[in-house]
Amino acid sequence: MGFKQVLYLGHWILKLNIPKFTSFLTYAVNKCKRTKLGIIFDIIYCVLRYKISIEEYFQFGFYLLGKEERDTYVGTPWIEEYQAKVNPKSENYILHNKLKFLEIYNPFLKRSYATLTDLQQNNDSAMKVLHNKTGKIVLKSLYGEGGYGIVVIPTHDLDTKKLIELLKSTKNDFVEEYIVQHKDLANLSPSAVNTVRIVTQLHNNNKVDVIITTLRISVNSAVDNLSAGNFIAPVNYFTGIVEGPGVYMDITKPDVFVHPITGINIVGFKVPYWQETVQMAVNAALHNTNNRSIGWDIAITDNGPELVEGNHNWGKMLQMTIKKGLKPVLNSFLDSLSVKQ
Repeated sequence: MGFKQVLYLGHWILKLNIPKFTSFLTYAVNKCKRTKLGIIFDIIYCVLRYKISIEEYFQFGFYLLGKEERDTYVGTPWIEEYQAKVNPKSENYILHNKLKFLEIYNPFLKRSYATLTDLQQNNDSAMKVLHNKTGKIVLKSLYGEGGYGIVVIPTHDLDTKKLIELLKSTKNDFVEEYIVQHKDLANLSPSAVNTVRIVTQLHNNNKVDVIITTLRISVNSAVDNLSAGNFIAPVNYFTGIVEGPGVYMDITKPDVFVHPITGINIVGFKVPYWQETVQMAVNAALHNTNNRSIGWDIAITDNGPELVEGNHNWGKMLQMTIKKGLKPVLNSFLDSLSVKQ
């Protein structure tokens, strides 16, 4: 505990969403039968002691956990320090920039794509994406995160000029061919492409550890990101079967056992092409070894998996899904790299 963490506490207080905090606090009081003031004092202690944010105190269920369990969780400051060591800024740009990512990881892709510049030049890339076989395209920002600003549109009434205008009006600068997901995933949730999130860690000897396997599931949303109000469920590494309920970032929402729109069971759902999907994540981790801890988002089509993106800042919220902390695993990985936390 030090001055830096006190600054973090001030930062979290200034950023506090008061309605959300009030909702989470009331929920926690009802769950643990403690007073609001008692929980507030506990929040301050935990933010300083465990390097978490105020919101993470609730999302990790700290109001129900003892010291030993609390100490296994990683929050925003801790994970940022960790990821800066294993995915250095000089290298992680290839994951942050969507175009650079697609160029480097092209062997794992099947879809066409084009930049705003390609469209303005009316080159081959522009023609391929505009006349792709799916009849849909996805408008994105090259540096976008969390699914914000993404627009999915049909191509039948589009020409190059109209697409350029659409990109500019939506503040995007990049377009991809739409991925048509596997029929089983479409039946589960048809509103978006539901991707698998697999986190890999690469050791010095090029051994790849898979530490988290999950399925991101949309709820009447064009994207499957948690931050857009969707949920995520844990997948068994060996079988590809969802082995626990889906969870939202909003702790006041109950765990999801049945999809609220389609009525399909979440627990027991089998992800198609599972072994091929895990192997793709492992192969991608070995394809470029400059970043060592990556969260891969992989779509599953009727013809197998396709890599969507890699995340150097893959998200401590996955701990909510598996309902346990990742600090022991991540510290062990740092030790194997001879890096001190």
